[in-house]
Amino acid sequence: MIRNQATALLRHEHIVTTVPRAKELRPFVERLITIAKRGLKAGDAKLATLNARRLVMHDIQDREVVSKLFDTLAPRFEARPGGYTRLLRLGYRKGDSAEIAQIELVGSEFNPRAEAEAAASQTEAEPKAKGVGGRLKAAANRIRGGKKADGGDAAPKAKATKPAKTAVRKSTTPRKAGGS
Repeated sequence: MIRNQATALLRHEHIVTTVPRAKELRPFVERLITIAKRGLKAGDAKLATLNARRLVMHDIQDREVVSKLFDTLAPRFEARPGGYTRLLRLGYRKGDSAEIAQIELVGSEFNPRAEAEAAASQTEAEPKAKGVGGRLKAAANRIRGGKKADGGDAAPKAKATKPAKTAVRKSTTPRKAGGS
């Protein structure tokens, strides 16, 4: 289980698991990163790099993850003496109240709302109608339920209904005979 979680952590750079599992995973992954750093430091000697790869491949079976570790992750932590992972406590799981944590590699800073923020910044970059006339036309189109300037529907058009006719109520008081 630790090997599978280490593979997932190195592949995705963050995972969500329980706190005890994350605490067990931390030294395992940090040892792998340290071995990869030592292998890169002895980059002149191909034998040392090969030996480091074999030591890591003993624990991580996925060749893509091992190449990512040696190509991108180990150079990122080259100047760092240790502490390659961060443990963030997220709360308690609903089903069994186990404490949940996110373990991530330092420097990856996972942002779960990155896609939403990118979409929001893209919509802000759209050109706005210039001048009072353009704004008035856009407002009138929105009120009528028409199309936006870019061709999309501003809002779904509501079905117009005719107001019900009200019956004219006759007075219940009798009229005077022989009126004016």
